[in-house]
Amino acid sequence: MTDLPRIPLAGVIGHPIAHSKSPALHGFWLKRLGIKGHYIPLDIAPGDLREALHMLPRLGFVGVNVTIPYKEEVLKLADVVTDRAALIGAANTLIFRKNGKIYADNSDGSGFIANLRQHVPTWNPAAGPAAVLGAGGASRAVIAALIEVGVPEIRVGNRTRLRADALRSDFGAKVQVHEWVQAGNMIEGCAMLVNTTSLGMVGKPDLRVPLDALRRGMLVTDLVYAPLKTQLLIEAEAAGCTVVDGLGMLLHQAAPGFERWFGQRPEVDDATRNALLSL
Repeated sequence: MTDLPRIPLAGVIGHPIAHSKSPALHGFWLKRLGIKGHYIPLDIAPGDLREALHMLPRLGFVGVNVTIPYKEEVLKLADVVTDRAALIGAANTLIFRKNGKIYADNSDGSGFIANLRQHVPTWNPAAGPAAVLGAGGASRAVIAALIEVGVPEIRVGNRTRLRADALRSDFGAKVQVHEWVQAGNMIEGCAMLVNTTSLGMVGKPDLRVPLDALRRGMLVTDLVYAPLKTQLLIEAEAAGCTVVDGLGMLLHQAAPGFERWFGQRPEVDDATRNALLSL
């Protein structure tokens, strides 16, 4: 009897993981492209991460996505780390190579930019400063991407000043740190506003930042996608801003990993978006 090729497996590791939309997204793409493969949610308990990462390739896994709380920790366990993952200080995508090496990358920033370009094709990064709320892992990915595409100045406000100062230290003079209580004033004169915090998400506190400085034509995007239209986006739309929700970033950041694992680039289109919205 001839050996049949192994069915490729991928997944998402985190703790907890039951809330993740990634299995539904990758499952939709696998079915659409007719690929014999599976994408599985993997709840890894703290303390088991190292053992799990070395066992998964033996079980047929070709790679995994990484979410909270392991996006920073996996960098220490990877054999190869891309420059952008190192700069961001976190990885969201792991590829298990046939030689046993673990390759770590971060596609959050490219997913963020792809989402903006898909929904606002006329967006000009050089149009003016960007205001970024938050200084966590998502913020680091967004700031790295904004600098790369040519945003001239990035104003950062975070509830913990120390984390914001670390961003300036890591990313340089384009990053200007503002006190959280001045976040509303920080928006004045900006071409875009990005919320990278969890404030405004279902089950989280509201985003209590004054939005009087919002102006018609400003681009406003929220990484929160539950609810799809946050209070920030509702108020921005009422002020005449161009708004982009956070669901597209989730879709676009997933596509590079899928291609590396399963060999085909999935299309991020309305059918993909609707598949997740129908859950």
